Amino acid sequence: MRHQNYSRKREAIYSYLASVKTHPSAETVYEALKGQYPDLSLGTVYRNLAMFKNSGMIASVGVINGEERFDFNTKPHAHFVCKNCKCVLDLDDFNIDKQLDYTIAEQYGLDVDYHNIVFYGRCARCKSAM
Repeated sequence: MRHQNYSRKREAIYSYLASVKTHPSAETVYEALKGQYPDLSLGTVYRNLAMFKNSGMIASVGVINGEERFDFNTKPHAHFVCKNCKCVLDLDDFNIDKQLDYTIAEQYGLDVDYHNIVFYGRCARCKSAM
């Protein structure tokens, strides 16, 4: 991940995202790294996440429970959000229908680049705890 503005903190943030499948928020990334980088600020985490997102290196899952959550996996896939524990799960085997982009574009006269699908409910762990 080396480029012009390389920094150890930036690489640590990116590496952390690559190492987890939990779709962390900026606050979660900050909490995970502040022990290793005591001078790391939450603002630095936010700025780097925004830069990664804007450059297509990571994706935003959206705002869940008031916090934007991030995904290292930028390949088209759907997500499931548990309304109980707020976990976010990748649904990698879900068939993303590219035809839907064309259908919506034609029906409404739009230029559609992509779409996101998010399912909501209770995860298997929360469902079994009921």
